[in-house]
Amino acid sequence: MAHATATGGGGDPRRGVIGHGGGVWSIAVPIPDNPLGHTLVHLLDTGRGPVLIDTGWDDPASWDALRAGLAALGTRVEDVHGVVITHHHPDHHGLSGRVREASGAWIAMHPADAAVVRRTREAEPGAWLDFLLARLTAAGAPDAHTAPLRQARASGRGRALPVPRPALPDRAIVPGGLLDLAGRRLRAVWTPGHTPGHVCLHLEEDHPAHRPGHGRLFSGDHLLPGISPHIGLYEDPDDATPTDPLGDYLDSLERAGRLGAAEVLPAHQHAFTGAAARVAELLAHHEERLTGLLALLAAPLTPWQLAERMTWNRPWDLIPYGSRTIAVSEAEAHLRHLVKLGRAEPVPGSAPVTYVAL
Repeated sequence: MAHATATGGGGDPRRGVIGHGGGVWSIAVPIPDNPLGHTLVHLLDTGRGPVLIDTGWDDPASWDALRAGLAALGTRVEDVHGVVITHHHPDHHGLSGRVREASGAWIAMHPADAAVVRRTREAEPGAWLDFLLARLTAAGAPDAHTAPLRQARASGRGRALPVPRPALPDRAIVPGGLLDLAGRRLRAVWTPGHTPGHVCLHLEEDHPAHRPGHGRLFSGDHLLPGISPHIGLYEDPDDATPTDPLGDYLDSLERAGRLGAAEVLPAHQHAFTGAAARVAELLAHHEERLTGLLALLAAPLTPWQLAERMTWNRPWDLIPYGSRTIAVSEAEAHLRHLVKLGRAEPVPGSAPVTYVAL
């Protein structure tokens, strides 16, 4: 495998490529049929060749965009030395397998998300459908929402659903440790919340534009300049251990803010400064939201009923079917956190379970 390095200077914005200085670039890789538009795949020059931070969605147009972006930087997929994954979601990890097949690159991921990938690969066809139906029923979803899932299961179509086969990583990211990148200081910061194994990556090097602060932070989906990432339940059909993803996220936000990064390079939207201020905004946003949910829980509500009453980016009636399932998961994550804080509790004997503020 050739160990070429990217040589494209400031990049080519026409190809969705932007140079960030100091051997760092971003390539906009499209996400099909998604309002986010694209994932920012970052390329980091190392002494052994280019390393990618995330890869984008596994789709022909996305693959073509990644290859074109690399070409604009004077390198190729075949030259990639390694892939570091911030988290297992398909708009980040999707193309990792194709990159490894083309280049022989290693793939690194936090063990918690690697376990999710392994479960996904090993899942029996239709098992996810059964799990999803049970969870939605327990959350109080109406028959109109669960009917398509029940029909699919009864007809056997659920058993024939294709099971995604995301690539298994071959290196484990050690929280707090430096990655083995020749000539670079890239430290892993475990930031669970969006997923159980989400990591940010702290480039502990002077900012190329001499901005005040400590290095740069590749923040994945953890810290974004204009939106808050989805925080839902960690989905594991085989593990009934109660989790608190929202609590994990809030704790991780504070940890990221304390790094004092001069600049944040997220996987969506755009690079930005003022990480500590953005962390403070997000913490205030979630506290305000939790306070609002407590007001809604003056009377007992199921997770579905709570989701119906929460504020989203559009009215509930206009939220698509699949997005409603995601919204209910987010409502459940907020309820878990309120219960853990002692600010709400499940109503004994209620079925489906309702929750009420204390």
